[in-house]
Order: sequence, then structure tokens, then C-alpha cells
Amino acid sequence: MKMRLMGALAPLALIVATPAAACAEHAKQAEPTKQSKHAAHGGATGTASTEKPSTSPTVKNGIQTVELAVTTKGFEPANVKVKAGHPVRLVVTRKTDKTCATELVAADLGINQPLPLNTPVTVEFVPSESGTLRYACAMDHISGLVTIQ
Repeated sequence: MKMRLMGALAPLALIVATPAAACAEHAKQAEPTKQSKHAAHGGATGTASTEKPSTSPTVKNGIQTVELAVTTKGFEPANVKVKAGHPVRLVVTRKTDKTCATELVAADLGINQPLPLNTPVTVEFVPSESGTLRYACAMDHISGLVTIQ
């Protein structure tokens, strides 16, 4: 009788164990990325790409000024072009609460600037050489690029 009961339960164990193994494999595949975590709270899911068109600054009194907005899509425009050796002024306005970009971080310049809602914030620097400067939100979920020529 004992052997017969064990024989009847063995297939049941296989049925229970198989979905558990499948769920473990599914959990590995479904592990959230930075982008999907960011999308979960209403933000954009991408980062700036060098393939997107760049925006040029306005120049007044030798200062290159770029106005950036933080929207649910991220930093807009996400890519800007400036000239090396001339002062750059980024004027950043966060226009939504549905974003993680409550700060602007440009690690290469040591910038970590809070972005209060609907308040323009100015960040200034002078790029000394050509290259690319990446900036992002504090969680590094969304970003933008300054291409220095």
C-alpha cells in the first residue's frame, strides 16, 4: 500500500516541480532593466543617442545658451552641439513630476544640480576640448549629450 501511494504521488511532484523551474527561468528573463524600472514610474525608457539630431545653441555676448526641458520623454532636446573654448549655459526647466530627472548630473564636470519643478536652473561651464559630455538624471535612467566641436 505504501509503495502504491508513493507511485501515485510521484507524477504529482513532477507536475508541481516543473512550473516552479519554469517560473525561476522566467524570472531571470523578466528581470527589470533600468529602462523598464524608469518606465514604471512614468518616465522615458531611452537614453540619448548620437543618432538623434543635435540642436545648436543661441549665442549672445559670446555665451552659448541651450534651453533644455525635462518632460515625460526625458531631456528635450537630448542632444546639443557647442563649440569648445566658449562658455556654455544650459538653462534646464523640469516641466513634470512624472520623471526621475529631479537632478541634473554631469559627472565629468562634478555637477549635481537639483531641478525644482517649473523653475529654470542655470548650469555653466567652458568646454576646453572637443568630445562628448554626457548628462543624466541622478538615477542614470535618462540622459542627454553635449557634443563639443
